[in-house]
Amino acid sequence: MDIQVGDMITLKKQHPCGSREWEVLRIGADFRLRCAGCGHQIMIARRIVEKNVRGIKRNA
Repeated sequence: MDIQVGDMITLKKQHPCGSREWEVLRIGADFRLRCAGCGHQIMIARRIVEKNVRGIKRNA
């Protein structure tokens, strides 16, 4: 899967704030994501992100 730092991704499940959009801050074995709705940051395993991603928006 071709996800780059700075991309906005849409995940299958929504965050408790109601947003499904996440900004990619770091890539590796884990991803660091920032919620577009409330700004909360999480670290999540690569396999979980790749399984649950529904869309990718590239930032220009």
